[in-house]
Amino acid sequence: MFRLAYNTNGLAHHRLVDALHLLADLGYEGVALTPDVGHLDPFRTTVDEVHTVRRTAEDLGLAIAVESGARYLLDPARKHFPSLLEDAAEHRERRLDFLERSLELAAELGAPLVSLWAGVAPCGTTAEGGDAARREVLWERLVLGLRRLMEHAESLDVALAFEPEPGMFVERPAGYEELRARLGNEGASLGLCLDVGHLLVTGDRPEADVIRRLGPWIAHVHLDDIAGGRHEHLPFGKGDLDLHGVLHALLDVHFRGMAAVELSRDSHRGAQAARESMTALRQALHSTPNRP
Repeated sequence: MFRLAYNTNGLAHHRLVDALHLLADLGYEGVALTPDVGHLDPFRTTVDEVHTVRRTAEDLGLAIAVESGARYLLDPARKHFPSLLEDAAEHRERRLDFLERSLELAAELGAPLVSLWAGVAPCGTTAEGGDAARREVLWERLVLGLRRLMEHAESLDVALAFEPEPGMFVERPAGYEELRARLGNEGASLGLCLDVGHLLVTGDRPEADVIRRLGPWIAHVHLDDIAGGRHEHLPFGKGDLDLHGVLHALLDVHFRGMAAVELSRDSHRGAQAARESMTALRQALHSTPNRP
C-alpha cells in the first residue's frame, strides 16, 4: 500500500531531526520535506546536515519526498514569489534555480520525487480564464521551464510531480492534463501531485471518482480537509472531505507512492496535529463507509 506521511511545513517549529523522530514514533512511514528557512534551506544547508537527515530517515524507516512550496524563502515580502510565469526573465530564473536546487537536494537525500506547482500568474490569469493570447504566453513560459526541469530531473534520476493549486495559473486536474498534452512526448514523465482538499475548492468531485480517473498519473498525494470550498487546509473531520472514500480509492488504483498530510497552518500545534491525523487515517482505513 501507499505510505502515510506528514509534511514538515506543518512542523515548522520543530528541529528537522526531532520532527523525523516524532513522525516515526507516531507510525508514519514517510516525510514530505519542504526545504525552508528552518529546514534544509537549499541556499545555506551544509552537506553534513543533508547527510544527517538522510541517515536519520533511513534509520527510522522513513521515505522522503521533497516539496517546493516554501512561502517566503525566495522573497521575504511576497508569498511564493517569483513563479515560473513572471514577466521578467530574471525572476523566472530565480524560481528555476530554486527548483533545480530542490532536485539536487532530493538526489542527495535519496528522495525519488520533487513536487512543484505553476505559481500565481501576473495579473492573476488562470489557465481557464482571461485573455486567450495572454494565456498562451503563460503556457509557453510554464512548458519551457518544465522542460528544463524535467531534463535536470532525469539526469538525477528524480521524478517530478505537478500540483494543481487553487488561485494559481493551473488550478484543476484538467489543467494538469492540458499541461501533459502541451509537453508532448515529454509529458509522459510528469506525474500528478494531487491534493485531495483542493478538489473540494475547485468542485472536482466526488474526490474518489477523480482519483480513480487519474489513477495512472498520480505520483504523490497531499491529504487535508476543506470546509465550504474555502482554500484553507484543516484537520480531518473539520470539513467536507470523504477521507474513507479517498484512501480506499487510492487503494483501488494501486497507488504506491506517498500520501502526506499537509497542515501548514498548524505548526503551533504540530505534534498534536500529527497525532490526531494518524488516528483519523487509521480509523478511515479500517472502517466501513457510511451508508445513506
